[in-house]
Amino acid sequence: MVWEGRYLKMLVWDGWEYVERANMTGIVGIIAVTDDKKLVLVEQFRPAVNAKTIELPAGLSGDGKDEDGESFEVAARRELFEETGYECGDMVPLMDGATSPGLTNETVVVYLAKSLRKTGPGGGEGSEDITVHEVPLDNVVEWLEKRKKDGCVIDLKLYSALYFCNGMRPYGNGKRTG
Repeated sequence: MVWEGRYLKMLVWDGWEYVERANMTGIVGIIAVTDDKKLVLVEQFRPAVNAKTIELPAGLSGDGKDEDGESFEVAARRELFEETGYECGDMVPLMDGATSPGLTNETVVVYLAKSLRKTGPGGGEGSEDITVHEVPLDNVVEWLEKRKKDGCVIDLKLYSALYFCNGMRPYGNGKRTG
C-alpha cells in the first residue's frame, strides 16, 4: 500500500498503480423513470473533474455505521430517496460491472426503479448539494448535449441507462429486444 485515506487506498501490484475504495461494500446506481416517461437525474459538483456532473442517482452501500451489512437493493432505495426525494415500488437489478478497471476496483450494481412516488425534497445529505432534474426521455440526449455545452461533465453510465430505457435488454436470453 502506498497511501490510505478515509475513503480511498492507493496500491501498487506488480508495478501497476490503482485505487481501492475503503469503508463500503459496493456502489449502486439507479435508473429512475417516472410514469410520465421522465428520467430522474442528479447534478452535483465533483472536485475530481472540477465541474458539475450529470449522473444517475447513486451512492455507496455499507458506508456508514447505520448501513453496515445493508443489501445493494436497500442501499439503492436509500440513495434514491436521499438524492431525489423519490421512493419506488420495485427495484429491479439490471447490470453490474467495473467502472474503470484500469484505475480502480470499484464496481457498481445498477437498478431500475419502478412505480416512483415523490415523497421528499431530495438534494442529498450533509454537505451534498444535489440538484434533481426530471428530463423527458424523448429529449434526454439533446438535454445532455446542452448541459455539456454549459460546462457539465456527463457520467458515461447515463448512456448505459438510456440503452435500458429504450427497451434493450442484453442479458437473459442474450438477444436484444425493443
